[in-house]
Amino acid sequence: MSSVTKNSIPRPEHPRPDFMRDTFLNLNGTWQFAFDDQDHGVHAGWMNPGVKLEREIVVPFCYQSKMSGIGPTDEIHPVMWYRRAFIVPQEMRGRRILLRFGAVDFEAAVYINGRLAGTHKGGYTPFALDITPLLCEGENDLCVRVQDEPDCTQPRGKQYWDRGLMGCWYTPVSGIWQTVYLEAVGEYGLRQIHVTPDIDRHMFTAEIALDRRPQEQLELELTVSYEGSVKRTVRLTSQDRITRVPVDMIARADLDPIHIWAPDKPALYDLKVRVLKGGEAVDTVTTYFGMRKVEVREGKVYLNNCPVYQRLILDQGYWPDSLITPPSDEAIQEDLRYTLAFGYNGARKHQKLEDPRYYYWADKMGLLIWGEVPSAYDFSDETVANLADTLLGFIDRDFNHPSIITWVPMNESWGVRQIYTDKRQQATARMLYHITKAADGTRLCSSNDGWEQVITDICALHDYAAEKADMADHFASREDVERHACDWRPCYAQGETPTGKEAFMVTEYGGIAFLNVGIQGEMGGMQTWGYHDKVTDEEAFFARFKGVTDAIREIPYCQGYCYTQLTDVMQEINGLLTPDRQPKMDVARFAALNQNPPGKTNQVI
Repeated sequence: MSSVTKNSIPRPEHPRPDFMRDTFLNLNGTWQFAFDDQDHGVHAGWMNPGVKLEREIVVPFCYQSKMSGIGPTDEIHPVMWYRRAFIVPQEMRGRRILLRFGAVDFEAAVYINGRLAGTHKGGYTPFALDITPLLCEGENDLCVRVQDEPDCTQPRGKQYWDRGLMGCWYTPVSGIWQTVYLEAVGEYGLRQIHVTPDIDRHMFTAEIALDRRPQEQLELELTVSYEGSVKRTVRLTSQDRITRVPVDMIARADLDPIHIWAPDKPALYDLKVRVLKGGEAVDTVTTYFGMRKVEVREGKVYLNNCPVYQRLILDQGYWPDSLITPPSDEAIQEDLRYTLAFGYNGARKHQKLEDPRYYYWADKMGLLIWGEVPSAYDFSDETVANLADTLLGFIDRDFNHPSIITWVPMNESWGVRQIYTDKRQQATARMLYHITKAADGTRLCSSNDGWEQVITDICALHDYAAEKADMADHFASREDVERHACDWRPCYAQGETPTGKEAFMVTEYGGIAFLNVGIQGEMGGMQTWGYHDKVTDEEAFFARFKGVTDAIREIPYCQGYCYTQLTDVMQEINGLLTPDRQPKMDVARFAALNQNPPGKTNQVI
């Protein structure tokens, strides 16, 4: 079956440390499961209690993965059904019950005791349903129908739309792939707590949204603490569903100075929000935030008002036995520890909305993270809507993570292949940029990372030159790069004029593969690969890595880089680690070569 035993609960930890209630029932584990290739389950009444599904699956792992107990497989089954029973714990009874899904790819219909509780569309974003009216005493039946077509209008990321493997696209993921859980809330529940820090004025603003409009006067109580010491409590009355609460962090002497979040000292404040009715709490949520600021000024990225030179690693977040679902919380931490050990101060999470606990541990460990929207590959009206919805869902879910400093709506013109001249595709990229700024004015945006960019905060180019001289030649003049092209694609879309104030970075390079380290031979009929010829030993690797990295570090106008990549993924064997997270070279030696060039700032306070 898998390494998860039938009676154990995989991924038992709370999935959202940035949005936690005391009431929490994890529903991961063994569920009934069935494929519905003929799509007759609805007509046959599979959502009704008592209908037994023929197979079992371990949630939250997709059926294509080994850890699900069904895979590994590349079979395409567009429709699938899940079922399990649950009992509402005694301590949750008498309150409203929310059923939460971390992510279900792609369209989900959820039934409780045979009745439709709600639907959701979007393979990477979370959703919650109030299932209180549908519950009964004792055991309840939960059934989920999922539809995931090999459809390229969906934001797929690195999920291949056919069987086998192709290029740098991998085995797809269908169905439930993040934690499912129950929470209990009172008459009024907190739907959102977004914290916007302002280090210059030593304050923050919390935007608090309830899940329903109050019909009476309520109180909101905010308690801020640092390392367990309570610093400030603010209470105000409100009859609005959405309330913005400014909090002065130096109103009391013990909050001066404020604690700044930075890579060398990732200070985090805890925030507890209570909704009070008649003095009694009807809902309580704890979150956290960091006091930090990021902006671009005159071609440089500033973190907390000081220049920062970013050394990022491209991280795709795949594991051999669980695909895009981290197999454990420890596995997430291991990847972040390796990122730091290799000498990087951040990561570009490539083509996926990562498990929220990744961002939590990045907040705790002090890394700079770029959050990237998975690409679609066909351009249509539906594509535009799907990308916008996914981007907004991403920002909404992960707004409070101080580690995330940049949003990436598009990558290398994937899904907008005619963007260089196509005005509508250019407008789509501009729309995503402006949506990012409208939903979150605190972070940077790299609108079409790689080339053919439109309006952007970062002029982000990809270049996989193998030799130092070639890399240096490609970037000898910023004016030539921006006016004409990088190595093989135009830097900006036709008609787009850079302001000259964008920060310039090389956000993909390297991709060096070993000839005899990592996965070898054929995979699904495809030869393993990296960029250019594979190196034969560690010395050859270090010679090429040092050459191209030094060339980038010597670009006077460059503000950082992103190396491809942290781990091997299936047929792509250009990682620093094998798929099972074994280093291919001396980690300390690598880190020594990966330090900041003279005059560049690593991290700031």
